[in-house]
Amino acid sequence: QVQLVESGGVLVQAGGSLRLSCAASGSILSRYAIAWYRQARGKQRELVADISSTGLRTNYADSVRGRFTICRDNAKNTVYLQMTSLKPEDTSVYYCKAYHAATNNEYWGQGTQVTVSS
Repeated sequence: QVQLVESGGVLVQAGGSLRLSCAASGSILSRYAIAWYRQARGKQRELVADISSTGLRTNYADSVRGRFTICRDNAKNTVYLQMTSLKPEDTSVYYCKAYHAATNNEYWGQGTQVTVSS
């Protein structure tokens, strides 16, 4: 069982930067791949970025590639999403998900709101 808590979401101006954190407890995070998703009001949840359990592989949505960076600190049981050059269309609730490839278990956090003003 993994409990995930996202933090760092705030109101920021367009062009600004923000770092989201996803802190895990209850299990060793290094056993899980982690993904960040976002869901804007009235839209489907979409994958933003993901990172392998070792941190050696990352993947980004086209809409954020070059602006967002996902990284992890397994010693701190935390995964980060560094966001730069933020745009109003990045406004969403951001969720992190931990998933274990061998068991197909997955766990979600409660989300953190990011609002980018124009």
